[in-house]
Amino acid sequence: MNRKLKMGLVGGGTGSFIGKVHHIAALIDNEIELVCGAFSSNPQVSMESGPAYKLPGNRVYARYTDMFAGEKRLPESERMDFVAIVTPNHLHFDPARLALQNGFHVVCDKPMTFNLTEAMELQHIVEQSGLQFALTHTYTGYPMVKEARQIIKSGKLGNIRKILVEYTQGWLSTLQEEAGNRQATWRSDPARAGAACTMGDIGVHAFNLAEYITGLRVTELCADLSTLVEGRRLDDDGAVLLRFNNGARGVLVDSQVCAGDENDLRIRVFGEHGGLEWRQMEPNTLVLKWLNKSAEILRTGVGNLSEEALAHIRIPAGHPEGYLEAFANIYRNFAYAIRAAQAGKHPNPVFDFPTVRDGVRGMAFIEKSVESSRSRDKWLTLK
Repeated sequence: MNRKLKMGLVGGGTGSFIGKVHHIAALIDNEIELVCGAFSSNPQVSMESGPAYKLPGNRVYARYTDMFAGEKRLPESERMDFVAIVTPNHLHFDPARLALQNGFHVVCDKPMTFNLTEAMELQHIVEQSGLQFALTHTYTGYPMVKEARQIIKSGKLGNIRKILVEYTQGWLSTLQEEAGNRQATWRSDPARAGAACTMGDIGVHAFNLAEYITGLRVTELCADLSTLVEGRRLDDDGAVLLRFNNGARGVLVDSQVCAGDENDLRIRVFGEHGGLEWRQMEPNTLVLKWLNKSAEILRTGVGNLSEEALAHIRIPAGHPEGYLEAFANIYRNFAYAIRAAQAGKHPNPVFDFPTVRDGVRGMAFIEKSVESSRSRDKWLTLK
């Protein structure tokens, strides 16, 4: 197929943050174009949002159900190939389900669904459909995260023993949801966010990053979630002890009440022979630490990096590559997977992206963390 893949949006209307991010990231590699959208659960807002995306009026839909029906009636060369779902959590499952049932591939923002039951049902639908499904755990798209994963996979650090991962922010240090902050309002609302606020918003990113970089799986956890801002209905701070399938131990810390912190995601992994450290606010740097020699600093685009890292670097060394580029790597890899499937080929594993199975594990982690925090029997099994 010698054309761009055609993308539709569900969500991303006036006032949306993440919708703009998805749109920019999808366009960076010239593999994708936006052709239609249902931009809000409010039909009027959806229709009014279309001009901002420079779409013709007949490709702006009042409801996502109308969009799927309308696009399916178009010739294959004109209709959208996939939909990106960029709504609050409670509006992830149904658009994803309906898109897949109508033959459209799906990109979905995290966490994948409102609860674990929906996640497991969605996994079944994806696997029955044979279609591509990507989950935007953005941080897996960074080149030096890919490098860290390959270093651990190579065995250079020896058997992994300890994983420390934290994601701290300060933007919810006050009751932003009552100050008119739309991003805070839905994230702290149990009817829209689900069982958790901070654990579902950023804690699940930390969990996903720990499993992605190490290649290990969390088997048990013990969580303590807190609501430190009076009047808030869901958690805004948490800590989780982790046990991994190789016997390693871990600690995950997430908080949105660390006043002064921005988006400070960082991970440290330690094996028998050494360790590594990566920080999202300095994403071009990976620090390697050794038991019996000096530490090394690896930089994006410099030296003998892995094929996986090199495949996700866009610009010469010294030019910052950040959040949008990492996001774009997920969209590009997703596009490559669609093209490979259309050609009857298997996608190149170098160009990986989070899938529906990562989404199920993320929802299981969120729900088990909430359950553990409320229970006297602290250690729970994560299956």
